[in-house]
Amino acid sequence: MNLLTRRAFLKTSALTAATVAWSARSWGQVAGANGDVRVAVAGLNGRGKNHLTSLRALAGVRVVALCDPDTAVLAKAAAALGSGVKTYTDIRELLASREIDALTIATPNHWHSLMGIWACQAGKDAYVEKPISHNVWEGRQLVAAAAKYNRVIQAGVQIRSGVGLIEAVDWVRAGNLGKITAARGFCYKRRASIGRTTGPQPVPATVNYDLWCGPAPLAPLRRARLHYDWHWQYPTGNGDVGNQGIHQMDVARWFLGEPGLPRHTLSVGGRLGYEDDGDTPNTQVIIHDYATAPLIFEVRGLPAKFDAVPPTSSEPGGAEAAAAASGTMDKYRGVRVGNVIDCEGGYVVTNAYFSAEAYDQDGKLLKEFKGRDGHMANFIDVVRSRKTADLRGPVGEGHVSSALCHLGNISHQLGHLTPTGEMKEKIQGDAPLAEACGRMLEHLAANQVDLGKTPLTLGAPLALDLAAERFTGAGAAEANALLTRAYRAPYTVPQLA
Repeated sequence: MNLLTRRAFLKTSALTAATVAWSARSWGQVAGANGDVRVAVAGLNGRGKNHLTSLRALAGVRVVALCDPDTAVLAKAAAALGSGVKTYTDIRELLASREIDALTIATPNHWHSLMGIWACQAGKDAYVEKPISHNVWEGRQLVAAAAKYNRVIQAGVQIRSGVGLIEAVDWVRAGNLGKITAARGFCYKRRASIGRTTGPQPVPATVNYDLWCGPAPLAPLRRARLHYDWHWQYPTGNGDVGNQGIHQMDVARWFLGEPGLPRHTLSVGGRLGYEDDGDTPNTQVIIHDYATAPLIFEVRGLPAKFDAVPPTSSEPGGAEAAAAASGTMDKYRGVRVGNVIDCEGGYVVTNAYFSAEAYDQDGKLLKEFKGRDGHMANFIDVVRSRKTADLRGPVGEGHVSSALCHLGNISHQLGHLTPTGEMKEKIQGDAPLAEACGRMLEHLAANQVDLGKTPLTLGAPLALDLAAERFTGAGAAEANALLTRAYRAPYTVPQLA
């Protein structure tokens, strides 16, 4: 057996099957079998804080290492943990350590798949935050890596670990409300303007920008805030459909019982209400055509009505805190962020991650489902047992639900600004889409958005070859090009599938 050396890993960054053949005593091969599971956390400025809280609450787990390319963020997190934790700015150095069994990844989206693949190749198990990929192709490579290197990969779709939602899904699938007629997801979450710069911005002195960009282009920073606002620019983020919306998209597909991608996808939306450095939609309706029933997802980043003094990222506490305090958001049957599963005999509402309520068609409460988060505990349990069938968020499920977000964004990116009348005419044959877009138009009117000046983008209709996960028909070549990206060495996602 040839064991990968630390020097070789740091030199090559991307490993091949010929490089690695793990023995029974390899790094992390029997994690926790005779002691604590030793975990590292990468990405510490957002979800990574939640990872640390969850891990520290689990018996038999030790957080032994931290990684972040921002030394200020890294130092703050390390100070909170106390002595004994090792710190790294380069994930390759962390993965070369033999003192780590598992890695949790809470970096910006563009790093998720590559870091997960590198973890597999280094003999580590990994918990990969949602979405598990920045594009469809690299998600497939992460799924292949988990299988090829026999690693445990948990996708950060934690709603799947809540007993309440597990019971609700089983109850609906058992036919207690009849057939599902539509699975809806909602992200009505206030998102402020991130401001508009007039040129390249300075990168904080504490950040290794090459490492921060990783697989993304090493381009000048064109937004005021490096952290978090990467969500709203396509080179690093996926908009709210891939930020918050991945959870609700995943739950909707889970209720439908659909194991793969849809037959067709279409997006209608835009970035409206302000002009800033973001290029992802803040207002969007996506419809995925499944055989069971349509999956309809909606994003609204503007408030319920026009805000005369909109928040900006320059306000104290940042854009998110300011936005949360400004005005109220729309709701659909009481849901702001969550799901509504329409059925022949009623509907199910999820207003919180781990609970749901079932109603009849008259709105009478029929049944409640309650649970709590156990996702990180489930990951650690499987790291110990090696029984990957017990994972609540297997990487394959994470890949498909992440891909739903990417498909919606590809439709949008290939779409065209379309006058409202023309848009209505083109979608009128699709009743669920037309209804959702009608409500979206009312919402935009309440926000005094002039669609004559800034029209909505009617996305390109996408048809899929489900087995190949590639587009077919008119415009397929252009759409297929967006299934992946150009990577820059040494941050190249290897082809494994």
